[in-house]
Parts: sequence; C-alpha cells; structure tokens
Amino acid sequence: MAVLLGADSVHLEFPTKLVLDEVTLGVAEGDRIGIVGVNGDGKSTLLSVLAGVVEPDDGRVTHRRDLQVGVLGQRDALDDAATVQRAVVGDLPEYEWAASPRIREILDGLIADVPWDAPVATLSGGQRRRVDLARLLIGTWDVLMLDEPTNHLDMRTINWLARHLKERWQPGAGALLVVTHDRWFLDEVCTSMWEVHDGQVDPFEGGYSAYILQRVERDRQARVSEERRRNMARKELAWLSRGAQARSTKPKFRVDAARDLIADVPPVRDELELKRLAVSRLGKKVIDVLDVSAGYRDEAGAGKTVLSDATWLIGPGDRFGLLGANGAGKTTLLEVIQGKLAPLSGRVKIGSTVRFGVLSQQLEELAPHEGETIREVLSTCKRVYVVDGKETSPEKLCERLGFTTQQMMSRIGDLSGGQRRRLSLLLTILAEPNVLILDEPGNDLDTDMLAIVEDLLDGWPGTLILVTHDRFLMERVTDHQYALIDGRLRHVPGGVDEYLRLAAAAASSDGASAAAAPQQGREPSASALSNAERQRLKREVASLERKMASKRDLADSLREGMASVDPTDYQALEAQQAKVDEALAALDELETAWLEASERLEG
Repeated sequence: MAVLLGADSVHLEFPTKLVLDEVTLGVAEGDRIGIVGVNGDGKSTLLSVLAGVVEPDDGRVTHRRDLQVGVLGQRDALDDAATVQRAVVGDLPEYEWAASPRIREILDGLIADVPWDAPVATLSGGQRRRVDLARLLIGTWDVLMLDEPTNHLDMRTINWLARHLKERWQPGAGALLVVTHDRWFLDEVCTSMWEVHDGQVDPFEGGYSAYILQRVERDRQARVSEERRRNMARKELAWLSRGAQARSTKPKFRVDAARDLIADVPPVRDELELKRLAVSRLGKKVIDVLDVSAGYRDEAGAGKTVLSDATWLIGPGDRFGLLGANGAGKTTLLEVIQGKLAPLSGRVKIGSTVRFGVLSQQLEELAPHEGETIREVLSTCKRVYVVDGKETSPEKLCERLGFTTQQMMSRIGDLSGGQRRRLSLLLTILAEPNVLILDEPGNDLDTDMLAIVEDLLDGWPGTLILVTHDRFLMERVTDHQYALIDGRLRHVPGGVDEYLRLAAAAASSDGASAAAAPQQGREPSASALSNAERQRLKREVASLERKMASKRDLADSLREGMASVDPTDYQALEAQQAKVDEALAALDELETAWLEASERLEG
C-alpha cells in the first residue's frame, strides 16, 4: 500500500513532560487506526503533529504531495454567529450539495433534526458536535483524523458514524486515525491500533479486542510488574472472548490463544451471590413504576409530556441499562424513579429501605468540596468498607481508581475532568447506597480506567441503573436493557442491536431518513426469542461448554498416552493417533454447535 504520511524520529517535549521520544511510524492507504492510551500521554498531540498543526522539536513529518487531511478536534471552531447551513456547507451553492446523494446522506444521518437556519450559538453541545462532524465529512479527504468523535453523540448516531466510516472509502483506499475511549467503536471501525505511552507509540494488528489480547500476551511474556493492570486486561479479555465481538472475524484475534489466557478467569460477575446480597440489603421490594406518564412545562408555561404509560418493575440486584436518544426523556424517567418528579398519572412505589446514590453528568455532588483536598474529603468517610468480600479503606479504593499518594493532597477544584468523575463515583459508592444511578460514568475516562471502573461495579451488591452512550460499557456492566422511544419505555431483550433497529424504524415512520438504520440482511437477533427459548439456549450453551471441556481433556490425555506406546509399533501409534483425531473432530463439532447456539442467544 502507498504511504500517505509518516513521522521520522519525531521528538516532542513540553516543559514538564516528554510526549514523543524518537517516534517513527507511517500511515498507508487503507489504514484504519485506533489510538488509545492513558489520558495525558499524548494521543491528541500525536494527531496534531501528524496533521502538521504542531511542529515537533526534532525529526520530521512528511505528507504525500497534494494530500488532503481532514481533522476533527475535541473542540470545534464553529462561528457562533453563523447559521447551521453556513457552518456546514459554507458558500457551496444549494444545487451542488442538494444534488449530491453522498452529502444528503451525511446531512440526514447527522443533522436532520437541526434547524438549517438556526444560529450556531443556540445549539446544544451534542448538536454542535454533529454540525462539526457534518462539516468535516461532506469534504473529500485522503486522510481523516478524528479526536473523540463520539463525544456528545447518542448511541444511534454513533452507530451511523461507524457505518459511514466503514463504507466511506473503497477497501485499500483512504486512511482513518481516530482517538476515542469508545471501545465498541474501535472494534467496529478499526483494523489496527496504536498505543501511546511513555513517549512511545506501539502498533497492534486488529481492533480493540485483538489489541487487548496482544497486550496481555506482551505483558505476560515480559513479566511486567503492573499485575493489577494485567489482571484488569485479562478480565476484560475474558468478557470479550465470551461475547459476540470475539466470535467475529477480526484479524489476529486468535480464539485458541484467548482460551488459554482466560482459562482461569471466572465470569465477570457472580449474579446469584450479588442477588442474595442485594435482597439482604433491600428486601424484595425496590421500585415499581406503574403506568406512569410524566413531563414538564416549557418556558411559555405549556405542558409537555415526554413519558407515557411507563411500567418498570425494578428489583433487588437488577442491573439495568437505559437507552435513548438525547432528549428522549431519560433524565425525566430517572427523576420519577427517585421521587424527585411527581408523575402526571400513574404511581411510583419506592421501597422503604431504598437509599439512592446518583452520579450525575455535571458532578454537582462535588460542588460543596471544591476547596478541600481529596484526603480531607475521604477523612469524613468510614475507615473500613467491605468490597468484593474484603475489608478495605477509602484510600485503598482511591488508589484502585488510579489516584497516587501524592494526588491525595490535590484540591478538588484543581482536578481534571476524568479525576473528578472517578472521585465522584468513589464518593457515591462510599455513601453506601443500595440503588446506584449512573449517568454517563465513562465520560473523560480512558480505556484502562473504564476497565477498572467496570471491575469495581462488578462486585457492587445492589440495584444498578446505567445511562450511557458507550455501547461497550452498557453491554459490559448491565444484564438487561430498556429503551425510551417516542416517549414509550420498552424492554429490549436483544439489547443495543434491537434498540437501534426500533429507533431507526420509529424515525422512518416519522418521515425521517433511514440513513442511520443498521445494515440489512442480518440474522434474526435474540430479541425474536421467547423467554423459554432463551432459557433453553442458555442451558444448551452451558452443556456444550461442559462437553467441550471434557473432550479437550480427553484429547490431551490421549496425546499424553502416545508417549507410552512403543515407538516402533506403528500400528499401535496409528490406532492411538486415530483416537486423538476422533476426539478432536468431536471437539470441533461441539465448538461449532456452541458458536451457533451462542450467536442465537447473543443476537
């Protein structure tokens, strides 16, 4: 493949940090590269250097002649006084952009609901992000560099963007570099990864799943001292390998190697034990939302219903995800659940033992502590907590969430966005609620820290309600999902895939473009299954896993038995080998059946 751009021995230092240390790399046609790393390690700076926006201290960056590079920054440079039309298409005549199916598909997919003549200054954060994306994507670029493109986007728009980027160029043409913490997006769009750390850039083949596998192998082979980080990666790999993503045909994601690495890793959650603990803390009655309609009054005083006839029975230990587009009414529903907003009709029953813990998007819970240090805030908490069945201190939990001993003396008002979110989550959990409501807990967190947060939540013994547009986080942390579509709450047994289909169908029936609909021709999802069929499939999968383990042990035993056969007795050797081959063939059949049953179950 032709090289489009490259960096040769690039060195860059800031006054207090080495960012890039003699980095050499290249971007070729057809590359789809995801860039990951700890916050502050230089991912965005690397993009800026490769785009020619930031000059390195040493080394050079080269571009192919006439190369067209499009860049999406974390913050837009839109003119607040301009209209949406001006911001997106500039001076392009209407007959040109309106006659282009490619441009119309982008406009319909991203900003169909944004008024064309609205001033940019009046737009919400999510609308501005979509306008900026539309502005960029209607251009014809050889290379796209996207810095956190999914920020402020809802799950349906993220799904549309992933599909657009996969189909934007022909195979082997164009190049994409994307910095994002959205692990589903990385797996869906990228075919290789760069990990930025300690001034270096390490390449990995395959998407995020393959990257996690290779990183675990690298860490294990090097016998690294970061045992905790390695265990987090192995636990995440175990979940990936047991899910639908691992059964795709991602390059270099070797299922056999993954199986060996995760053989001793238990399931991410002991659901029965967590349920038992939750019942002991909550009793059997938690929250019943019964035929509830809710809404609010607009600035003109007119009533507006955003939620109609919703019924949601929330029990002890339930782990629910709440899906819906921005503005669909998720915040309204959460306020109804907490008893903060009285319904227009219907009833909400909240159990007498319920204690809510809420992590808000704006982190208002930190406001009273802005002038205090982390250590001062933690000193007001209990000295001992039980987490995952073990006693621990607030300081140890703080370290588990990535805070160093030196950072304990940092004032809350001086913390970064990611640090504030991690501390707020910690304080929410330390308040010992038994119903935890998390609104976008993954904002501002890098992929490693997201894995640590997920691990902490895995052992939390209470009822969990999660709102997030991070598909990976949603599927990883919750067991069941509900969706708000056109003011109606509905259970989506097929998870995010079913929600996306329903949302696209609802938009289509309202006369909106179907551009964001998922690809057609897919197999029916688990949403088409009855509860009885789902339970039967679960039992079948478990049975097949036991049989696979038995056959694998038999094959290993037969292989070992060959050592005791007389090496000159060819007939005996052939007979023993035939037994091994028979066991492996049976194992292969079982694995095929397991894959088919698992795919039907997962959808």
